[in-house]
Amino acid sequence: MDPDSPSAKEHRTVTRITTILETVAGAEGGVRLRDVVDVLDAPKSSVYGLVQGLAAVGYLEEREGVYRMGPAVTMLLSPNRSALISAARPALEHLRRQFDETVTLAVRVGYSTVYLDSVESSRPIRYSAPLRQRRPLYPTSAGKCLLAFMPPNLRGSYLVSAVDEGERGAVVAELAQVREEGVAYNRGDTLPDVTAAGAIVLLGDRPVAAVACAGPTNRMAGGLDAVGRAVRSTADDIARRIS
Repeated sequence: MDPDSPSAKEHRTVTRITTILETVAGAEGGVRLRDVVDVLDAPKSSVYGLVQGLAAVGYLEEREGVYRMGPAVTMLLSPNRSALISAARPALEHLRRQFDETVTLAVRVGYSTVYLDSVESSRPIRYSAPLRQRRPLYPTSAGKCLLAFMPPNLRGSYLVSAVDEGERGAVVAELAQVREEGVAYNRGDTLPDVTAAGAIVLLGDRPVAAVACAGPTNRMAGGLDAVGRAVRSTADDIARRIS
């Protein structure tokens, strides 16, 4: 390779993606697809594919046709300085003391669940949550909550890609119940020996996180309804702390 030749070259797709992100970041109220199409001067179908791809991995967030910066950007740039974590920590610790099972705080990043914080059980045998790693929205209890409160079009797209057609009707009904009650359960759906209850944290009608309590099934299953009520109360407490 010629040492005097430039090592970095512009790539059209990369340029389009960065332009999309810069355009959205510079618009205080978000942008619509037509705005991005105008900036890029590119075919609408091509731009739509890029924008939806960025939304799927959490770098953009779409609500009612308006695109804004997504949670993946914040997690990438400031992974250890979350006001949400600081505000939620006392409530998470209180819930852990109630049952001495592992309590987690999760957010949706595109079509994934990411655990931001965890307060682990003191017991030798306990659930240990991997932090800051993408995990499926379904069937974790926190993920079910986040999925249930996603915009309907994004939720539908996720279910088509992630849930078998024969099971989709039952999952849709389960998520409707989660929206009504604000609580979701995982009865060994992710790991055979782990049971959990999760609840959505809402600011008004905006979902900002989910909190879950998880532990070995032989300890959790018998009192799962009580855990569910406590998790719901904890989610409400977190909402009050961050409002």
